[in-house]
Amino acid sequence: MRAYELVSLNINRDNYSLRTYFNFETDISKELKIDPRLRVYNFFLEARDVFDVLTFRLGRQPMINNVVGGLFDGVNASLAKNDFKFNAYYGGNVPAYQKFEVTDDWGHDFILGGKVTTTALKDFRISLGYVNKNFKPQEYNAVRLDEDLNPITVLIRNKSNQYQFASAEVSYEMKNFFSIDTRYDYDVNFKKTSKVEFYGNYDQIKNLRLNVYYNYREPKVRYNSIFSVFDYGNTQEIEAGGDYTFYNNLTITGKYGYVIYNEENSQRATIGLSSNYGTVSYRKGMGYAGEQDAISAYTAHTFFNGLVTPSIGLSFTSYKLSKDSEKNDLMTLLAGCNVRPFRTLSFDIQGQFMNNKIYKNDYRFLFKLNYWFNTNL
Repeated sequence: MRAYELVSLNINRDNYSLRTYFNFETDISKELKIDPRLRVYNFFLEARDVFDVLTFRLGRQPMINNVVGGLFDGVNASLAKNDFKFNAYYGGNVPAYQKFEVTDDWGHDFILGGKVTTTALKDFRISLGYVNKNFKPQEYNAVRLDEDLNPITVLIRNKSNQYQFASAEVSYEMKNFFSIDTRYDYDVNFKKTSKVEFYGNYDQIKNLRLNVYYNYREPKVRYNSIFSVFDYGNTQEIEAGGDYTFYNNLTITGKYGYVIYNEENSQRATIGLSSNYGTVSYRKGMGYAGEQDAISAYTAHTFFNGLVTPSIGLSFTSYKLSKDSEKNDLMTLLAGCNVRPFRTLSFDIQGQFMNNKIYKNDYRFLFKLNYWFNTNL
């Protein structure tokens, strides 16, 4: 039995905030070598709209980036004026398990980047970005042959450069008609295109939304990784779908996707129905990525003005890892209830059951207590 305590503590005054998010975990039934463990996800000072142009964060903070993401210890600053915005960030990588420590090698274990965005053209949003993420290299000894073919021990020191990308984004929106989002990523280290992405959405007809998605993608491999010497292939993916809303917020959705590999392909199709009471969906997978038939249903409803909210979900999946492999079944069931006696206090309990060839009759039970408090300074 394992216990987790999550604490999100924020202190705000005017345009300044101290934001924190901690996780403390330990095993109740028996002590493990790693116990107890404290994970620090957020611990940063934030100042907003300084001189009406500057917003910055200093400390451990999340990084939201399409190329590299996660946490880093450093500074993130944004300057915004009229139709232009400039964002820059620099910091060290976070140690394993989110320890409350900072890197001891800022020159080789860091993330650095920036982005310029403009909306000067009507209905357009254009961005140019750059990111450079390095990991501290691990030194090691290896046996090599010298000029006389005698074995000697050599200290191997790799360079730290790993990810380095330049990006461009262009978006266009005609309100209540359609919108288009495009993105291009260039791998500076390997000197080639890493990703091309396109998303279009059409919503001119009332209650009907249509969309199409396409991407070309190379595997994202660290520059000094052993995997960089292998011959790997790219993929192309296209997906089209839509949804239509009937009376009483009843919505039907459907989409179909096609993925192209070097010499293979795969397809997937999904259809679903959602309402205020829950969702039902069916998914079909075919081709190189494996074969799959999956159906799932989930419902939740609130009673007594939010005091009690029971929920239940069920899914059944039949799958094959390849066309010629054996067929396997997977069933999952979850049931839970949220009790909120006060606006700031809630209790959650949930039971989970899973059964397949690997996990036979696997049961899990979770209990969570939430308490929210807010005091003005």
